[in-house]
Amino acid sequence: MNHLTNLVQFPGLGLSFQLNRVAFTIGGVSIYWYGVCIAVGLCLALVFAFRHSIEFGVDPDSMVDVILIGVVLGIISARAYYVAMAPFKYESIWEMIAIRDGGLAIYGGIIGGFLFGGLACKWRGVPVLPMFDLTAMGFLLGQGCGRWGNFFNQEVYGQKITDPAWQFFPFGVQIGTPTNYEWHHALFFYEGTLNFLLFLVLYITFWKARTKTYGYATGGYFIGYGIIRGVLEPLRSSEYNLPLFGKETSIPAMTLFSIILVLGGIILIVDTLRRDGKIKVRFVDNIKAKIAERKAAKAETRNENLAAGTERSLDNENPTDEKTDEKTDEKTGEKTGDSDESNGVNDKNNPKDKKDLPDDCRE
Repeated sequence: MNHLTNLVQFPGLGLSFQLNRVAFTIGGVSIYWYGVCIAVGLCLALVFAFRHSIEFGVDPDSMVDVILIGVVLGIISARAYYVAMAPFKYESIWEMIAIRDGGLAIYGGIIGGFLFGGLACKWRGVPVLPMFDLTAMGFLLGQGCGRWGNFFNQEVYGQKITDPAWQFFPFGVQIGTPTNYEWHHALFFYEGTLNFLLFLVLYITFWKARTKTYGYATGGYFIGYGIIRGVLEPLRSSEYNLPLFGKETSIPAMTLFSIILVLGGIILIVDTLRRDGKIKVRFVDNIKAKIAERKAAKAETRNENLAAGTERSLDNENPTDEKTDEKTDEKTGEKTGDSDESNGVNDKNNPKDKKDLPDDCRE
């Protein structure tokens, strides 16, 4: 929307006021409430991550690098996802990178955040699954706050509500100007509230009652958020339904990605339960057994070859020259040896045999 002042009314509560989308101005630059909400969500996520990093075996200093990379590339990925899926063409590169004009897709942020964050974990030596658990919880806090930014902008709302019986907040919200408005599903309120509830559920079940096996919170986030987004997506207003690379599908594109996210979460939870010793997955155990059998068979074959003399031992891969006993000094790089040729003569001050040493110098 182009106008900066939006109508906000709660008839059931007897409240009605106009809300400016601009929170404040610094040096002529307008700071929107949307950005403030995202910043607050990011701060809450950081506080939570640093509060629990030590108990999860994550070094706070190394985690800073991972977070910076994950956040920056996650935002870039969210924008790239939106640009790729947008049902219209951008006229220039400047329009593509104009994030202030709106257009961040959360699934792009999830993909980029976890992908590049995982690579950063490998680079900085941070354990991946514990860091992912911290990230998943932080994502929910950030998403919950960010959805309130949509409320201030009056965007990402649901379809129109025509039944007067349901035209009240929080079920619906008035979208428009003081003189021209319509009731729509308060989709941003639904999703923001459900994100906070999912955070509490994961914190109570997978966090406080967790074992030392990591992955529960990440899998729970994938499943929970996938369900939330998949259920709410059909309620969205059509203008906020991103198509699949610009093409409409019978099932909303975000719903398809939600299904993939839920399946990924289920796989991760099952694998975590297996690693935790809570369940046994037969096909995984069979695969591990086959790998172990192959290693054992390979080792046995090698031992037989060594015994038959058809294969050399690893200790003899680089045999030394039998004709000389020369060695290289690790510090100076100079060659030393027992041969008289190394120094030309058999110096009394540098005897080569213990029998040449005085009696009090023999071992």
